[in-house]
Amino acid sequence: MNALAIFSQLGGAALAVALAPVLAGWVAQCRAWLQNRSAPPLLQPYRTLRKLFRKDAALATYASPLFRATPYVVFGTMAMAAAIIPSVTTDLPMARVADAIALVGLFATARVFMALAAMDIGTVFGSMGARREMMIGFLAEPALLMVLFNAFLMFGSTALPTVVEGTLNARGLALHPSLAFAGVAFVMVMLAENGRIPIDNPATHLEVTMIHEAMLLEYSARHLALMEWASWLKLFNYACIGFALFVPWGIALHANGPLALLFAVAWLVLKLVVAGAVLAVIETVSAKLRIFRAPEFLSMAFLLAVLGLLVHLLLQS
Repeated sequence: MNALAIFSQLGGAALAVALAPVLAGWVAQCRAWLQNRSAPPLLQPYRTLRKLFRKDAALATYASPLFRATPYVVFGTMAMAAAIIPSVTTDLPMARVADAIALVGLFATARVFMALAAMDIGTVFGSMGARREMMIGFLAEPALLMVLFNAFLMFGSTALPTVVEGTLNARGLALHPSLAFAGVAFVMVMLAENGRIPIDNPATHLEVTMIHEAMLLEYSARHLALMEWASWLKLFNYACIGFALFVPWGIALHANGPLALLFAVAWLVLKLVVAGAVLAVIETVSAKLRIFRAPEFLSMAFLLAVLGLLVHLLLQS
């Protein structure tokens, strides 16, 4: 475990924390352009964070320590997840003790704390959002695991760095039919897990439809800033998981020097630009589903992921 490898892992986590608001701003810009509206500034999320951090927090009268601690726990779990995802390099010495299954556990930990904090105050909207969030998570996590198992069976490891190294070390560009099904399922899970259309609309506060925003109504100031930042970081993490599974080209196999890392960062930015634009297109051409149609949407994602597994097993037999 050399110093450069540790620096690259910590630097990758810091880069994710810094770039996550930019990704959110880029998606908002692309949506505005596609809808023929005036686009907000690219750095608007940073301005929002600065404004919220300068305000004084207002807490409910009966807020428990759990409610106060949840923003820090959620943000910490998202930052920890960013540290074990090979977004820039696969030379992540501290990621060897945390595979992709543990990564799903980190996402689940953040979800549980958010749901408990939303119910802690006892408001109608918070409890409603918590129930809906747990329903989405209950259906999305198995689909995400099935997507990950497609890659695990190919490379014999549950560590994302090993999956990336196996893809990059393969000779030529191999097309795996199972990954096509897994890719579609992953996009569906990413939309659901991050509260994007067609499951949820992050740009509205309509009471009967909101899920993620309903759990944040009682937060303010620095607590709200951390929760919003964590949601942007979660979107960034899911994008990087997709890059590692399906388009790992550009990720440095080893931290051989600053130039290699800078080249990998440039590739990451390019892929984020494309992914943000594609996400904006999907949200623009899609209509929001009714809440009782969400299980059907995620069940389809699970079936596509399982179909990918079956295709892989049939081709290997």
